[in-house]
Amino acid sequence: MVSSRCSMTEEVKKRKKAVLFCLNEDKKNIILEEGKEILVDVRQTVDDPYIAFVKMLPDKDCHYALYDATYETKESKKEDLVFNFWAPERAPLESKMIYASSKDAIKKKLTGIKHDLQANCYEEVKDHCTLAEKLGGSTVISLQGKPL
Repeated sequence: MVSSRCSMTEEVKKRKKAVLFCLNEDKKNIILEEGKEILVDVRQTVDDPYIAFVKMLPDKDCHYALYDATYETKESKKEDLVFNFWAPERAPLESKMIYASSKDAIKKKLTGIKHDLQANCYEEVKDHCTLAEKLGGSTVISLQGKPL
């Protein structure tokens, strides 16, 4: 009984930092992509969750993603949910069109989104600056506990 309690306690401490969504095989439903999430706990076991998140984005297909950004401005510490529309240049045109046309539908289903980010290449998301700009520009002094 004690071992199950410990594992439950461990599960409660973990939360989703990022998740990816994709279209199912027949391209009619948006689903949570299995295995494409970043879980963190209070000790922040992932060195840099934003870099890990960027590495999850596929080279040749569109996706939607949610990223839970933790940042600090000159006034306070904040945490905001960022919706990402990932449409890489190498993705098929049909995929880009379907994802673009269903973007509003998924955003309506998700609650708590504070910011919206669209990217078409890794250059646009590879460092923290793009995200920091969306979160508050020059007022953001650190992201994920790391100074900018």
